[in-house]
Amino acid sequence: MRLADFIRAEIEPILQDWEAFAKTIFSAIYMGKTGLRDHAREMLLEIADDLDSLQSKAQQVAKSKGHGPEKEDDESWAEVHGGERHTSGFSVMETVSEFRALRASVVSHWIKANPTVSVEQLEDLTRFHEAIDQAVAESLEQYATAKEMETRLFGAILVASPDPIYVLDLEGRFIYANKATADLFALAPKAIIGKTTFDLGFPFAADFKHNLEKVISGQSTHRGKFVHTFASGKGERFEYLLAPVLDEQQQTEATVCISRDITAQALAEEKIWYNAHHDLLTGLPNRRLFLDRLEQGVKHAKRSSLPLAVLFMDLDGFKAVNDSLGHEAGDRLLADVAVRLNDCVREVDTVARMGGDEFTVILAGAKQRKDVELVAQSIIDALAQPFQIAQQSVQISVSVGISFYPEDATSPVLLLETADKAMYKAKDAGSNRMYFYTVAC
Repeated sequence: MRLADFIRAEIEPILQDWEAFAKTIFSAIYMGKTGLRDHAREMLLEIADDLDSLQSKAQQVAKSKGHGPEKEDDESWAEVHGGERHTSGFSVMETVSEFRALRASVVSHWIKANPTVSVEQLEDLTRFHEAIDQAVAESLEQYATAKEMETRLFGAILVASPDPIYVLDLEGRFIYANKATADLFALAPKAIIGKTTFDLGFPFAADFKHNLEKVISGQSTHRGKFVHTFASGKGERFEYLLAPVLDEQQQTEATVCISRDITAQALAEEKIWYNAHHDLLTGLPNRRLFLDRLEQGVKHAKRSSLPLAVLFMDLDGFKAVNDSLGHEAGDRLLADVAVRLNDCVREVDTVARMGGDEFTVILAGAKQRKDVELVAQSIIDALAQPFQIAQQSVQISVSVGISFYPEDATSPVLLLETADKAMYKAKDAGSNRMYFYTVAC
């Protein structure tokens, strides 16, 4: 039997060998049967047709040197294979190894079926090897063309990208930096290449190096953030993605980093958070943030065995000012009250506006009752001083209710409720005074 006929008759066993080999290639691990066999059937049938064709002496000489006949406009199956293997992430060696496996499979089956080879069959085998060599050349030519185009496109993307993109070696030295990186650093590329983030004096270098080492050893990606304003004056807050670059042996040979300026986004998110947790009129924490801080304060007090005091305040005479001078004057008064309240407490304490003319204070670590009493009295005295509102002198006062953790309550909600009850006792007693919570409240 001629080799061409043999290939057509035994194509399924040959393809099974091809498929078994393809499974051992790293880039083909996740391919299905269709992907593994790819265009092998078409290539074998194309080679069989070539073996059946007449070949002049000159064509034989040319083919033995790797020069096949002039091709038509359509790509050969070998070229299609090479282009698609490049797209699938195969390396040059992996692509060539597939042709070696195809050659070995055909020859192995052929020799088993033909222990004794005739001169005519030997010529077929020689032509088969030449056809495989030609297929390898066509495949690699297409692979190289696709690779060159990819390189050009990738280069264009890197140049055009507004995001800084750079590649670092295993020691953390820059081996490539795109234009956006050079512009951000305000350095020429040659001043960046070969340097590390430590050499460039970046304050985030230690943390960046630590994450870089994790990516290299774990062959995994890492997302991080840093805060820094570069010499170019650009940015303040950045996020970055580190990803390993693997060689053909699947060893990490470098790391690529893509960073992005997220300053505007971060500031916008912070503004949204601030507005959701602060009173827009006074700038003080609102009820939501106050309750969160009170919860954290109770947890800390429990861990440290230190007391905690909550002051609940309601302004006396505010409604009269608001009604007589108008809401704008009332708003100005509330803002001035917030300033005086903050002046009466420490930075570690929290002053909040609960709504309307109600305010609260969290006093952390108040060891003695008299310490809380001094703060409460300073608040009463401060708010009793006249306010200049709408070119008028305005007088108000404040009623203060006080509760303690853990004596009066052990939960944030109950602490607030007990302080509120004590405040009403102070107001009922004539206003402009403080009242400590008791069970009688």
